[in-house]
Amino acid sequence: MKKSTMLTFKEDCRLCSRLAEFLDQVRIDHPEYHALPVNSFGATGSKFLIVGLAPGMHGANRTGRPFTGDFAGNLLYGSLHKFGFATSPEPLNRDGNANTGLSLLNCRITNAVRCLPPQNKPEPVEVKACNIYVAEELAILPKGSAVLALGTIAHQAVLMALQLRKSEYAFAHGAQHQLPDGLTLFDSYHCSRYNTQTKRLTTAMFDAVIAEIANHVGP
Repeated sequence: MKKSTMLTFKEDCRLCSRLAEFLDQVRIDHPEYHALPVNSFGATGSKFLIVGLAPGMHGANRTGRPFTGDFAGNLLYGSLHKFGFATSPEPLNRDGNANTGLSLLNCRITNAVRCLPPQNKPEPVEVKACNIYVAEELAILPKGSAVLALGTIAHQAVLMALQLRKSEYAFAHGAQHQLPDGLTLFDSYHCSRYNTQTKRLTTAMFDAVIAEIANHVGP
């Protein structure tokens, strides 16, 4: 039976009152920003799904596209381009807006929480409320797909969406977990500025994870 590709995400989602009210204020403070829930980027049916944490204030919250506009996107898109998952390593154009010439190839990017959270820290109830969208993203993946969790919260959001026990799939950078329905979960530290500046995550470390995924999903 063919999987449904229908997704219920809407930009006017207000499931989480704290996040919705915070975005209301952000739109007042920054009227030029997207400042709404951020949709996934990349074609449905791709065999590689990346799950991040949440939009950044001056990144996806500004541009409306995951990992576009902040430091994390520079590392992510650079690595994706290096291994054939993106048509360009540059998420922004010369004007600092989303590079509309950039496309993803057999890859899709989403977040555990689709709204900008205060201090970049979503509350557990907000991760749970947004998990319906993660579950839908996972449900449409082809068999044999790879899922990359960027950080512990994203890792746990994937497990929650699949109703799996966290204790049976411990997060660790570089770890691989075999999941039901032929999915493989790959773990990486989040490609944030903090993690790279502290050398917790280097470009080589991140590239090594993407290389494993490229080998997994094939051409």
